[in-house]
Amino acid sequence: MIAVEDLNIKGMVRNHNLARVISDASMSELLRQLKYKQEWKGGKFIKIDRFFPSSKTCSFCNFIVDTLPLSIRKWRCPKCKKMHDRDVNAAKNIVNQAVIHSARGENEKVTAR
Repeated sequence: MIAVEDLNIKGMVRNHNLARVISDASMSELLRQLKYKQEWKGGKFIKIDRFFPSSKTCSFCNFIVDTLPLSIRKWRCPKCKKMHDRDVNAAKNIVNQAVIHSARGENEKVTAR
């Protein structure tokens, strides 16, 4: 199973600080090929909806913080006090959501909870 977050690539390219890096990465083509290869091999390819709060949800207790600006790279959950790296925490949440929805037989795009 491959799980990815359905990012708004067109919107991200509008950010002048990120535009060149994102354009060079050809994210849309990468995702298209990942999906094709995974389905060809009989695997699952699951996209988690871009509105799922993967960065703002504590992967330990599922508490969702109200706001989390991009400048904040590490944060502590106010409920369980667990310290999180923003990107690692988001990855854990994406995997958890993919496993849940895969077990339900859902494939492709999974909507926000």
